[in-house]
Amino acid sequence: MAASTRAVSSSGLSLPKWQIALAIGAPVALGLGIWYYRSRTNKTQSAEKEDKQIKKNVADAAASVSVPIETQKDAKKVNGIGKINEKESVAPVVEEEEDPFKQAQTYKNKGNKYFKEGKYSDAIKCYQQAIDVCPKDKIQDVSTFHQNRAAAFEQLKNYEAVIRDCTEALKYNGKYVKALHRRAKAYEITKQLEPCLEDITAVCILEAFQNQSSLLMADRVLKELGKEHAKEAMMNRQSVIPSKHFVNTFMCSFAEDPVFNLLKRETQQETDEAKGAFAKALDKLKDKEFDNIIELCTNELDTESSDIAIKRLARLLRGTFLSLLGEHEKALEDLSEVFNDPDADPQVRVNALVKRATLRMQLGSPEESLHDLLMAAELGPENADVFHHRGQVYMLLDQANEAISDFAKAVSLNGDFPIALVQKLYTDYRAAVSMSSAQKVAAALTAFEDAIRRFPSCPECYLLYAQVLSDQQEFQKADEYFMKALEVDPENATAYVHRGLLQLQSAGNVELATKLIEEAIRMDNKCEFAYETLGTIEVQRGNLRRAIELFDQAIPLSKTEAEVSHLFSLKDAALAQLKVALNLGVTLPSPMN
Repeated sequence: MAASTRAVSSSGLSLPKWQIALAIGAPVALGLGIWYYRSRTNKTQSAEKEDKQIKKNVADAAASVSVPIETQKDAKKVNGIGKINEKESVAPVVEEEEDPFKQAQTYKNKGNKYFKEGKYSDAIKCYQQAIDVCPKDKIQDVSTFHQNRAAAFEQLKNYEAVIRDCTEALKYNGKYVKALHRRAKAYEITKQLEPCLEDITAVCILEAFQNQSSLLMADRVLKELGKEHAKEAMMNRQSVIPSKHFVNTFMCSFAEDPVFNLLKRETQQETDEAKGAFAKALDKLKDKEFDNIIELCTNELDTESSDIAIKRLARLLRGTFLSLLGEHEKALEDLSEVFNDPDADPQVRVNALVKRATLRMQLGSPEESLHDLLMAAELGPENADVFHHRGQVYMLLDQANEAISDFAKAVSLNGDFPIALVQKLYTDYRAAVSMSSAQKVAAALTAFEDAIRRFPSCPECYLLYAQVLSDQQEFQKADEYFMKALEVDPENATAYVHRGLLQLQSAGNVELATKLIEEAIRMDNKCEFAYETLGTIEVQRGNLRRAIELFDQAIPLSKTEAEVSHLFSLKDAALAQLKVALNLGVTLPSPMN
C-alpha cells in the first residue's frame, strides 16, 4: 500500500495480465488449425470391386456341401482355389487372410464399443491389437489408436500410461489436439506443471483460443506454477532495499509517523540529545541513504545505556525498513514488540499497528489486517493514518462505501494530508462511474482540480487526476497532468510508466510507450512496475526473450510472494510460447507494430 498510485492505477488503467501474454499466439492459430492426415489405400476402385467379388465367390464355394461328379466331368478350377476330386465332395473353402489395416479398424471399433460400455480393460486390449496389426505407414490411424488407449487408461486413473500413450500419439501427429489436451490433464494431476503448461499452451494456439475450458486450464496451471516458483524464489531471495523514490512515497503515506515527523521539525531536540546510532539513522533517513539504517537501529538497541524511548523509536524504524526490505517475519516481530509495550507512547503503538496491518494485507491476510486497524482506531481515534490506511485496505477488498467513509474521516482529522484527500476523491470518482452519475463524475473532476490548487507540490494529486482523465478518454489533458507530476517530482519513474501506458491506450503508439518506460528504468533501476509493464508490452510485440529478461529483473525487486507469483506467471507464459513455437515449427506473429 506504500505505492498507492500504482495500486489505484490497476483500477483505472488495468494492466495486461498473463492471458495477454499467452494469447499472443491467437493470430497464428487461425492459420494453423488442426492438421489431419488421411490414409489412402493402394488399391484402385476396380481392384476393390474385384476383391469383393472374389470374397463372395469364396463364401459361396465354402457354403456348398458337395458337388456331384457327374456335373464336373471336366475338372475345372473353382475360383482359383484348386481342383475338384471326382471321387470326393468339395472340402470347405478357407477364406484368405484379411487386410491388416481393416483388421486394425475392426479392433478399434470393437475397442470403442467396450469403451462406451465402461469395459476399459477390454478396450485397452482391443486398441493394443489395433496398434499391433496396423501398418506403420498409417500414421494418422496409429496416432488415433494410441490416443484412444490413453482415454481408456485415463478412466482407470493410470496417468503414467496416459502420458506414455499420448506421447506416442504425438510422435505420429505433433498437432493432435486431443492427445495434447489429455496429456496436459495427466501432467496436471501428477503435478508436472511445466510440461502441462507447454501442452495446454499448444492446445490454446491450435484451437485459436476459442475453447474456454482450455483457457481456464491454462490460467489455473499458470497460477499454480507461479506459486510453486515463487515459493522457491522467496526461500532463496536476496533482500533488496527499494528505490529512494519508493521509500519516499511510503513515508509520505503517513502524516503522523512519530519517526518520519522528526525529520520535519525545525529543531530535532530528541535526536540532538541522543548522539548515538539512532541519530545517525535519522541522518541517513533525511539524506535518503537507506542501506545502513537497519544496522544503525540494531546498534542502538544493543546499547545498554540508550534511552528506552529512543529504543522504541529505533525498533519501530527497524521494523519499518525490514518490511520495506521484504524481511516480513522479522518486521512483524519488531512491530509487534513495539505495539505490545504498554508503556510506549500511544502514537508509537498506533503507528506500529498500522504498519503491521499494512504488512499483513500485503501477505494476503485481510482479516488480520482489519483487526489490527480496528485496534489502532480504538487506541488512536484521532489518528488520520489509521483511517487512510484502512481506506486503502477496503479499496483493495472492493468495499467502496467503507473506503469512502474512512478516507473522509482521515481528511476530517487532518486537513493537510493531500494523499488521503486524493485517495478519497479517486474513490468518489469510481463510485460515481459505477452509479453512471454524470453529475457526480463532474463534481469529482472539479474536486480534483481544487485539490491540485490546494496542494500544488503533491505529485500524487496530478498522477491520480491524470488517471481519472485517461479513464474519461481525455488523453491529451491526462498526459499534460502526468507531465505536471514530473515537473513537481522529476525523479518519479512511475509517472513515465503511466505516460507510456497512456500512449498505448490513446494512440497505440508502441514505440513511444516503450521509450517512455525505458526512460523510467534508466531513472530508477529498481522500479519493478516499469520492468513488469515493459515486459508485458514486449510479449505483445513478440519479443519473448526480451520480455523474459525484464520479468527476471522485476522478480527480485518484488517483496511479497503474491507479487513474485504473478511475475513468474508472466515469465512462464512467455517461456512456454517460445518452446511451443519451436515444437510446432511456427513463428509467432506480433500483434503490435
